[in-house]
Amino acid sequence: MICPVMGPQGSFGLDGKVALVTGGSRGIGRAIAEAFAMAGADVVIASRRVESCEAAATEIGAATGRRTMAVACHVGRWSEWSEDLYDKVHDVNARGPFRLSVRIGERMAAGDGGSIINVSSVGSLRPSVTDLPYAMAKAALNALTVGLAGAWAPKVRVNAVLPSASETDLTSPWPAATKARIAEANPMKRLGRPQDAAALCVFLASDAAGYINGAQIPVDGGLYRTL
Repeated sequence: MICPVMGPQGSFGLDGKVALVTGGSRGIGRAIAEAFAMAGADVVIASRRVESCEAAATEIGAATGRRTMAVACHVGRWSEWSEDLYDKVHDVNARGPFRLSVRIGERMAAGDGGSIINVSSVGSLRPSVTDLPYAMAKAALNALTVGLAGAWAPKVRVNAVLPSASETDLTSPWPAATKARIAEANPMKRLGRPQDAAALCVFLASDAAGYINGAQIPVDGGLYRTL
């Protein structure tokens, strides 16, 4: 057996591919965009603020030599109108990905195929009372992943990555005691890092994952299995 190697020339490489990363200007999305570019892909970075996307695109392009593009896009806002918190959470985490996946998946299927990777949350598997709207929306995203796995197969694969609490700018305001408590409860004794999820995304986007479809893969240090 020949073991595939990481890099543009191996089956883990993404040379010649184009990756669209929504939420790609910061946090886990930014790490995924960087990892895709390092693996050889050209990257389109989409988020609500075009300035942040442009900055990320410039930095990633300079660091990797890959082509990058910045696009302003609010995936949950189909038109400009006022929403309450519940609707906003579902628009961004369920309705938006549904519409985007269907439109892009159809184009992939009509072309050379591709890989759709939804970033969900391990909280969708074991929701808490404090974040039910978020967990519900991510559970819907999991269902979307499974439902679309057969829609355009074998040309298009659809999988989900489920991170746990990670060290990002969204969690940076959390009190140190809260982070320490979360880290202590995790078998790995730390919070997740954006690169943990990004590495899995590179694998799922590559030819090495050609037989993985409809999977929901936790990136949580084993937390879900030990609760």
